[in-house]
Amino acid sequence: MSTATTTSVEATSAPTIRSPLVSWLAVISVMMGIFAIVTTEILPIGLLTSIGSSFTISDGMAGLMMTMPGFLAAISAPVVTVATARIDRRLMLGAFILLLALANFLAAAASSYWMILISRVMVGITIGGFWSIGAGLAGRLVPSEQVGRATSVIFSAVPLGSVLGVPLGTFIGDIAGWRTTFLVMGVFTIAVFAMLLVVVPALPAVQATRLNVLSGMLRGVNTRFALVLTFLIVLAHFGTYTYVTPFLEQVTHVSSGLITVYLLIYGVAGIVGNFLGGSAVTRYPRATFAAAAAMIASVTLLLPVLGRWDLGAVALLIVWGIAYGAVPVCSQTWFAKANPDSPEASSVVFTASFQATFSIGALMGGIVIDRSSPSTVMVLGGCAAVLMVFAAWFHRARKISFPESP
Repeated sequence: MSTATTTSVEATSAPTIRSPLVSWLAVISVMMGIFAIVTTEILPIGLLTSIGSSFTISDGMAGLMMTMPGFLAAISAPVVTVATARIDRRLMLGAFILLLALANFLAAAASSYWMILISRVMVGITIGGFWSIGAGLAGRLVPSEQVGRATSVIFSAVPLGSVLGVPLGTFIGDIAGWRTTFLVMGVFTIAVFAMLLVVVPALPAVQATRLNVLSGMLRGVNTRFALVLTFLIVLAHFGTYTYVTPFLEQVTHVSSGLITVYLLIYGVAGIVGNFLGGSAVTRYPRATFAAAAAMIASVTLLLPVLGRWDLGAVALLIVWGIAYGAVPVCSQTWFAKANPDSPEASSVVFTASFQATFSIGALMGGIVIDRSSPSTVMVLGGCAAVLMVFAAWFHRARKISFPESP
């Protein structure tokens, strides 16, 4: 089986010379697209109880809003990448971001919970398709010497979704209702759609990823470790963080207005963790990933005790934000180091595994919270994070090295 990530496809047009300003506006438009996606995906975390009350459903059932997009994204990431590999990337970005806008408008107008879930299916398809395409576009938008900076700008959308998107969406929901939050997101996404069409150049297909390459990557021991580590830490995080609002309401007894502030504090800490993790993971991939997992384990295990008081909850949320801010970059870096000659395929496997575990964590957390309590969810999530630390230690104990970059 071939180990190459892609096969060449003749480009349909030569790249055009563009001004630096327009090139960077294109980068920002892709970043804004990912920001809209990330915000829409995790928006229910701050609106969970409000939406559940509207349709008279439990917190666990409401958690399906987090489960549905992840499962669909895990499927659509490889399928869409392969099926649309020969279609202009600009057209695909526009199509996916338009689908996201429609999903937000459907959620805002939903008359039943099933319509909400249908909108979340649309969100999942968008995540898998847009992320797999947009995450690797920096090299086609700016000169080669600026690719690293452009990539950082694109990926900054992930913590920004937590810092700005979710707290702002929760605030709007508190003031005008959760439907207004989705309506505002729909309008914002339409604006992003217009920006993409204006500033992103035509991006004819130049490469095609094959399914047999994606399946062949699973033979590598480092890729299998990446899957295990990602599964455990994402399971621990989203199995608990999805239900942080019920925890703060029922255990810490925080008012709905203050929950927005708490989520904002967490998000700001996430930006710090993103940059700290990004600067350390290249040199110390095992230690950085394990440290992030150990911090999440400590926080979730301590929350049922220290989280009963406002000060304790805020302090632990800060640590949690720093820890999780480093997780996506650690996971993606591990996949990239495991397959240095297959960057696009690595991105697809990372996206699929991350999103699938995202859904499993939200689903399992929902099952536990309906049968037990938010504190039990935190403890079980902490145990999963502890297992991840041991898995990273086992990788070190076996003295497994990463392959050389080509």
